[in-house]
Amino acid sequence: MSESAQTFDRVEQLERLYSLYADDVLRVCYFYLGDRQRAEDVCQDVFVRLLTKGPDIQDGHEKAWLLKVALNRCRDLWRAAWVKRVVLGSPMECIPGPDSIAESEQKTELMEAIHKLSPAFREVILLHYYQGFGIAEISEMLDLPEGTISSRLSRARKKLETLLKGGEAR
Repeated sequence: MSESAQTFDRVEQLERLYSLYADDVLRVCYFYLGDRQRAEDVCQDVFVRLLTKGPDIQDGHEKAWLLKVALNRCRDLWRAAWVKRVVLGSPMECIPGPDSIAESEQKTELMEAIHKLSPAFREVILLHYYQGFGIAEISEMLDLPEGTISSRLSRARKKLETLLKGGEAR
């Protein structure tokens, strides 16, 4: 295959995967970082990386690869102290709004509680409950044993319960 045909295939793959998964990647980044602008920057970085590393992705695992790259980039930002404090911004347009004020308040309380969790707990909650990945898939994405993922999910749920009942998570 000629170089121009390969480039065309990469661009076509990028466009297809962007249309399928950009909202999911942005949502994960926003949820992790709590800042819309940084989330958009990371999302852009992820798809630029896809353009350069795209052929290495196994068919059927594109979403997992994109989210893994996004989480790693978010962790890098976190570790570099570029994100020192989570600031809850306005709700994202791509997240459907609740039907009532009570639901909106509950959602806000839940989001605030989730943002108080450690990054390790926050990412497993996000991947499991908001992105619908199973324990085995999360284990593969984060390169951790399934038992560790199960344990983190359990501990994160307990901390969320404590926070939502008015306590402090430790």
